[in-house]
Amino acid sequence: GYAYNQIRNRSAQAAKELVMNHLSTEEIGKRFPYLYETHLHTSQGSAGGRNTGAEMAKACRQAGYTGIFVTDHNWGGNTAADRSLPWREWVERFAQGYRDARKTGERIGLDVFFGWEAGYQGTEFLIYGLTPEWLADHPELRDADVATQHEIVNAAGGMVIHAHPFRKEAYIPQIRLFPEAVDGVEGINVSHTNPLTASGHNGESDRQAREYAIAHGFPMTAGSDVHSTCLLSGGMAFPRRMKDGEDFVRTVMSGEDYLLKDGEDWYSREGIRVAGQTIDLTD
Repeated sequence: GYAYNQIRNRSAQAAKELVMNHLSTEEIGKRFPYLYETHLHTSQGSAGGRNTGAEMAKACRQAGYTGIFVTDHNWGGNTAADRSLPWREWVERFAQGYRDARKTGERIGLDVFFGWEAGYQGTEFLIYGLTPEWLADHPELRDADVATQHEIVNAAGGMVIHAHPFRKEAYIPQIRLFPEAVDGVEGINVSHTNPLTASGHNGESDRQAREYAIAHGFPMTAGSDVHSTCLLSGGMAFPRRMKDGEDFVRTVMSGEDYLLKDGEDWYSREGIRVAGQTIDLTD
């Protein structure tokens, strides 16, 4: 809306000033010291996951992350939890990777927040700001369409982010956009650009995602979409520590400042590259 676009325009100018002032990655570390991985899978919740929640938490802490969001694939995607289970039992199994990561995080000093990646015939959405307990109380989500999902999640104070909206893979039959049923866009998915991944060949799909977000005035997120302890160095950096998932939602939606990280490159929240291998004010 108008208010967010006003914030975005002011932040875009601030991002350009960061570049003009030759802000280094070291200075970014001082001004935005709290780094969070926002797109992470475990072997307990996602069929494609290779490591447990505890193992993922340890690896992320060792890599310097302040915190992580465990976003395993839900019943509509590549989930590892048996879909035939009764709803509450399914949620319990589904959330085990998150619970193990959180238990480990409490011991080693890593923030661990709950989320999930909702799948609809290949189109996927990241859900933030809610809890496993809330999910267990809302079995109606299992049969909800994209628009109804958005209504239910928003009513509870959660946020729906369109994950990698322009990804081209065999499991995605077609690119489908739902601007009326999301709150933001994943503007950076590091699996698209990191050479260690099967799809890490170019950043075209991310560039399209950022253009889409800008055209609709959506806030952007960044995450690695990591499925193993071979981390990809993506995420979002903030000037302050996040209190919980709800705080993250408020921060993204209110216009507070943060940076998006794509490996060695840093972007403003509007998708302008501000530090890294190359800097381009026209991005």
